[in-house]
Amino acid sequence: MPSVGWQEVVGADEEERHRRQAELFVAMQARKSDKYGTGRALHRKQVAALRATLTVPGDLPEYARQGLFRVPEKYDVWVRLSNGGFNRAADVVPDIRGFSLKVLGVSGPAALGGEAVSQDFALINHERFSSATSEDFSKVVTTAGQTTGRLLLSVAQQPGLIPRLKAVSTALKEPFSGFATQDFFSAAPITFGPYAARVRLRALAGYPNPGAVDWAADVYDRLATAPLDYDVQVQFFVDEEHTPIEDASVVWDAPYETVGRLTIGRQKPDEAFAAEVESAVFDPWSAMAEHRPLGEVMRARKVAYFASQQHRQAT
Repeated sequence: MPSVGWQEVVGADEEERHRRQAELFVAMQARKSDKYGTGRALHRKQVAALRATLTVPGDLPEYARQGLFRVPEKYDVWVRLSNGGFNRAADVVPDIRGFSLKVLGVSGPAALGGEAVSQDFALINHERFSSATSEDFSKVVTTAGQTTGRLLLSVAQQPGLIPRLKAVSTALKEPFSGFATQDFFSAAPITFGPYAARVRLRALAGYPNPGAVDWAADVYDRLATAPLDYDVQVQFFVDEEHTPIEDASVVWDAPYETVGRLTIGRQKPDEAFAAEVESAVFDPWSAMAEHRPLGEVMRARKVAYFASQQHRQAT
């Protein structure tokens, strides 16, 4: 049985730190918009926009019947596949990859108050973040987003950034088999009713394309002949030693349990739908109250995502 003994530890200075970090991200977003046009601070390049279905089975154990997974149901889902960088680089460039879901047709109280209109999941192809806190993450990302000259100056002024930048560089170079065959992770927890959990999307396609250089083409070539299926899984909090809430750099040591099936049906590229998805918000805080994001990194994302969305709407 999962434990309900989790707790968040909110720092006294978080509000100010998160505000400053959000300002740095928006400044970087504005600089990149001058070159690449209106877009997100990170995950700027949309690889593909897809329609999918989430099926919740009827045989889940009682503790797993929470929120979105409370009753057997089928939901329409928007999927946004992305490269994680602040540039619009070619797919062959090493990068973090994003697999975001917007589950439609939900109901009930929302994490930020009012009524929930969707349940969003922002997943990446890594089981953990390279930094334990948002402070470290924002320093590395905003430093790496500078011009070469300013980057070298920042490293000279802050030599402590070097090992962090190396850790990110190592993560970027990890092999990526493609959106159809790679697993994706929330890398930070959410509530799961009274419990806490991390989320994994487990790819069921078993044949990577080693020659792929265009990830959109790889996905659509597969969808021309068959759907793509993924198990939606959760990893429940056990205790702080094995499944820490506040440290996003730790891989949780707990089993995964399947709670649903995501199916991307056969389809072709749709430019109008792609534009709609590109302009949409995919935010882990666009969530049901029963799936509220947890931990310092998630609390920082609430501020940064909102600031980024405001900037996009204003430009």
